[in-house]
Amino acid sequence: MSVNLVRYAAGAGAAWGVVHDDAVLPLRAQYISTANVLGEGVELARRLIHAPGADRLPLAGLRVLHPVPGARIVCQGANYRSHMIESGMDPDRAFNMLFTKSTASLADPDDHIVRPAHVRLLDYEVELGIVLGKAITGPVTVTDDDLSEHVGGFVLANDVSARDVQLPQGQWYKGKSYPSFCPVGPYLCVPEPHEVARWRELRLTLSVNGTIRQDSLAGDMVFGPAATLTELSGLERLEVGDLLLTGTPGGVALQPPGALVQRIAGLLPEAKRWELFVKGQARSSAYLKPGDQVVAAIRTADGTLDLGAQHNTVR
Repeated sequence: MSVNLVRYAAGAGAAWGVVHDDAVLPLRAQYISTANVLGEGVELARRLIHAPGADRLPLAGLRVLHPVPGARIVCQGANYRSHMIESGMDPDRAFNMLFTKSTASLADPDDHIVRPAHVRLLDYEVELGIVLGKAITGPVTVTDDDLSEHVGGFVLANDVSARDVQLPQGQWYKGKSYPSFCPVGPYLCVPEPHEVARWRELRLTLSVNGTIRQDSLAGDMVFGPAATLTELSGLERLEVGDLLLTGTPGGVALQPPGALVQRIAGLLPEAKRWELFVKGQARSSAYLKPGDQVVAAIRTADGTLDLGAQHNTVR
């Protein structure tokens, strides 16, 4: 059965534990990185769950930190059919859209999302994150049959995006990399090898101020984890503990103009076209504003795999 590990504030540093019921059982080992805790830490966690008299800390009393310190972040763009359709893209597109986010964007699962003063179009994207369990050192073919060898764990993430930077400037890295733009956690969900294949059953949800905006199964992905890791292996050298964000479902705030409007806008100078785009999008009430409460969660229907929930306030 899967185990949920948490990294939490302890004194001036951080510690790891395993979630059991409503408590955390401390691992009592100095794991510095996610790579350190995957492996020996997971085995210790499984033993602790069944150990009589293990120390227990109330989960509600802990400040939970994100579980991927120092991870490189590689992302897939427009990777859900529902999101591609709402964005006016071809859901049968033949290529995988890949980009990166800054490590500085990593935030704890309940941290505030801080909107930079110049950003008007702040958007949300709930995403399934895959934490690498095996280093990628060169080209490799990953299949559904051996995917579990490469998956160290699953995490919940929010790929927060400044659309008025990302799109007009063509700056995906910049528009998605401001501090606090990648809350991750609370749990590092470590599945059993046979449970990795259930990634398609994971349901992603995100609400803003209590209203559901996104609700989809991970099975709506166009390019699954095996195909993406295969492609990445020809481009990147990734370490255990690095993070792959696999795209977001439909329901984001961004909604492109209709076909007629786009054709007319295509006749305008580029600067004017993007000025009108931002003005038009700014009329939407769907973009995040200071004070908004964002709640995201990922789990299977039976709760066997449960990545926890994030609660973020926009500042």
